[in-house]
Amino acid sequence: MNEKATYIVMLGPPGAGKGTQAKVIAEKLGLVHVSSGDLFRENLTNQTELGQLAQTFMNKGELVPDDVTIAMVKERLSRADCVDGAVLDGFPRTPAQAEALQAFLSGKCAQVDVVPYVKVPAEVLVERLGGRWMSHSGRVYHAVYNPPKVKWLDDVDGSPLYQRDDDKPETVRRRIDVYLEQTSPLIEHYRLLGKLVEVDGTQPIEVVNEAIVKAVTEAHAS
Repeated sequence: MNEKATYIVMLGPPGAGKGTQAKVIAEKLGLVHVSSGDLFRENLTNQTELGQLAQTFMNKGELVPDDVTIAMVKERLSRADCVDGAVLDGFPRTPAQAEALQAFLSGKCAQVDVVPYVKVPAEVLVERLGGRWMSHSGRVYHAVYNPPKVKWLDDVDGSPLYQRDDDKPETVRRRIDVYLEQTSPLIEHYRLLGKLVEVDGTQPIEVVNEAIVKAVTEAHAS
């Protein structure tokens, strides 16, 4: 294992742009972007042993246990393309998962270097997520940032736009509340370890990106 490997854990509520930032940061630093969502889909699609195990819980409407999720992430981080590190997106979600990750990295003489936390006020998140409208052909519009030419009609075929249930403002607020409730112990965990770097996610994407790269560079140099 490369002793200079860099491991970054991205944190941020739904709509903060965490996934976009994780991809750009990974590309800029030459690291692998490891998204827990992509990892689940990959294991389920390929019907791996872990994917099949996860499916048994999902079929019963239960949460996939920590040990299954952790095993998926450990398997992914053990692949050759992660030799220089990774940007983790969507994992860990709990202090227990964070500790399991650190135990795994310690075995490779590595550690989580920095944890950028992209902070965005709830009202901004509701505006970002709650303003999204879709066409039945899959085109995406936004009431503020990308409105259709004719209100609530698709630009291409003129069909009525609709809003997904999970994009409705009241649902968005619930998603944000659940995120904050579930991850506040994790945020505190990394804050106490001196790893957390808060970044203002209301700034332009490029500015947020520069702030995260600066934090990573400083953390890795220390």
